[in-house]
Amino acid sequence: MNLKVLIADDEPLARERLKFLLSADEEVEVAAECRNGREVVAALREQAVDVLFLDIQMPSSGGFEVIEEIGVAHMPVTVFVTAHNHFALKAFDVQALDYLTKPIEPDRLQATLVRVKERVASKSALMVQEQLKSIFESLSIASQSPKTYPQRILVRNGAKDVLVPIDEVDWIEAADYYSCLHVGTKSYMLREPIKQLASTLDPTRFVRVHRSAIVNIGRVREIVREGRSEGAVVLQGGQRLRMSKVGWQSLLAATRI
Repeated sequence: MNLKVLIADDEPLARERLKFLLSADEEVEVAAECRNGREVVAALREQAVDVLFLDIQMPSSGGFEVIEEIGVAHMPVTVFVTAHNHFALKAFDVQALDYLTKPIEPDRLQATLVRVKERVASKSALMVQEQLKSIFESLSIASQSPKTYPQRILVRNGAKDVLVPIDEVDWIEAADYYSCLHVGTKSYMLREPIKQLASTLDPTRFVRVHRSAIVNIGRVREIVREGRSEGAVVLQGGQRLRMSKVGWQSLLAATRI
């Protein structure tokens, strides 16, 4: 198992020590380093990582602010690293896998990596299970009569309702129990989970490239492959969206139809 790691700490010596300790594990690759919360948010939106070693107290915004901005559901496996232990309860409230205090001891870090690998393996197994479920559901649908798909979506916009033509939607973003429709420079919030919404859309026109994103195939400008299991799609408007291995396979299948 290869793990891509992001280290976030405002202290250069702390980052160097953690990199040194991680280098003892051949399955670990340090993909990026960040000095503050702003850099962490940008890095997570730029590339996918398996685990984030996150300092709680950093300039501009700390670890908890990063999670608040990214969203718990969209965070990689997170291990908090700090010189203080009074944040422990709050760390587990935001679903952190572990909590390490500085200076980090090698044995303690190795124990944490064992738990990280178990969590990542579990998430991968769940992804495969969801993929198989999706395939079986697709086969079941294919055996039935042709399905019709909506041409417009009714969304609330302030004090009024708006009918948004499906063809004008560039991409759809998961937002907890809502879905955010990105239409040009406008965005509309729809009270419907992205999984439920995906099942109502034409799969030859809309593909779920990541658990948090659906794209309009007609808006895809290019596909960027980053290793065997990661990548991104770039839309005509310049937006760059993360793409999972399952999403890449779904996109490839849809474009061959």
